[in-house]
Amino acid sequence: MKQSVLDLQSNVNQALGEAVVSSNIALDELTIELSPDLALDAFLKLRNDLGFEQLIDLCGVDYLDYGQANWETMTAVNSGFSRGVFDFAEEEDSSEAETMERRFAVVYHLLSVQNNLRIRVKVFPETTQMPTVDSVIDVWNVANWFEREAFDLFGILFKGHPDLRRILTDYGFVGHPLRKDFPLVGNVEMRYDADKGRVIYEPVSIENRVNVPRVIRQKSPSNV
Repeated sequence: MKQSVLDLQSNVNQALGEAVVSSNIALDELTIELSPDLALDAFLKLRNDLGFEQLIDLCGVDYLDYGQANWETMTAVNSGFSRGVFDFAEEEDSSEAETMERRFAVVYHLLSVQNNLRIRVKVFPETTQMPTVDSVIDVWNVANWFEREAFDLFGILFKGHPDLRRILTDYGFVGHPLRKDFPLVGNVEMRYDADKGRVIYEPVSIENRVNVPRVIRQKSPSNV
């Protein structure tokens, strides 16, 4: 484990104090979790005091059914990164999904050019029904489109964002397509209607198809 990463962990914990919920190092990378109500002040300290002047990336994460999907094989492990054969979202209890604690997270990747250091920061919104965190546009202006993307695809709200609207999907799009409970085929489909002279929305006409992953097996001596 690199000494520079250990020193960074110590400096971050000391500078941010009670704002740090957890801190761990894996593969020489430091990941910390910040309390949502103290995150904005902590980000200011990360930029001003610890030299993380660049926000490299910001994205949303949906942990619904995380580690609960199974492969349909006898040798595969019973937990993993949602590598499921079946569509678990179709059987998901919507009320349970809406009240699940720590379902959504916002992940920030920060870079300190002057110190040649990187850090990953996670912030979990306090509620699932209306996941909200503070916008970091005033800290790193580049977060503008990143936050709009996370709002569009995950439905995460960023308090203080000056123009929080969809950036990838259509303005009339229903739902947030990267949520785990969003149907793979979508909710509606659109086409151009020549008679009406405009684009219209209709119920989805295609059926969901389940792709079973290929299992690679070792050849037995008799098959060689």
